Amino acid sequence: MKKFFTERKLNIIFSVTAVLIMWLVWIIAYYSIKNDYIVPSFSDTMVSLWNCLCSGEFWTAFAFTLLRTLGAFALSFALAAVFAALSAVSKSASALIKPVMVFFRTVPTLAIILILLIWTSAKVAPIIVTVLVLFPMIYSQMTAATENVDGELIQMAKMYGVSKEERLFKIYLPQISPDVFSQTGANVSLGIKVMISAEVLANTYKSLGGMMQSARSFLEIPRLAALTLIAVLLGLVADIAFSQLKRINSKWREGAK
Repeated sequence: MKKFFTERKLNIIFSVTAVLIMWLVWIIAYYSIKNDYIVPSFSDTMVSLWNCLCSGEFWTAFAFTLLRTLGAFALSFALAAVFAALSAVSKSASALIKPVMVFFRTVPTLAIILILLIWTSAKVAPIIVTVLVLFPMIYSQMTAATENVDGELIQMAKMYGVSKEERLFKIYLPQISPDVFSQTGANVSLGIKVMISAEVLANTYKSLGGMMQSARSFLEIPRLAALTLIAVLLGLVADIAFSQLKRINSKWREGAK
């Protein structure tokens, strides 16, 4: 317990130090460049940040962006789980799915957004783009986790005639869940970044990305910096919050034993 608290304190110290270093770099850059249209002052950015937090328009945009991100992540996770399960129980399915995932991983995101803006709307396009980014990545994480499952245990299950469904739910899922849940926070954080970027390109109405695009168009650089800080903090909070799933899952597994 003492060691845990020591490591935790060190992590907090290092995190605070990193934040202070970035803040000092910002201050030095501002006084070195002396151009508010390139690097806004810290004080102006904080005023803009406060104005955003006091604005109903901001919270509406924040809610829509967050809901789109969570929806895109949930859809990506569900699709990845289905395809990873098929790959785990069937080598033929795995061979069929693999080139599709390679295509999704390599297709240019900007090109997809431009195409989707023709086919769909500025509200729908960012969701599809986020799914196309997260889905193959989560699938790869899940398939990598299934490859680490004890091969001897799988062979024994086959020898005793255990069905594919039982192998999936009683062997694969309990063993891969810690690895999958440990990466959920980072995946949601990435989803937020992709979603906001797509919203900026699509100029989505009632979204954080749309507000950033508006601030850029009117050269409201402190407001743009404030919205960027909010996006970074949102991703950080999501990463920390969803990372707790691994701890919850570990306790659940211990209780199930």
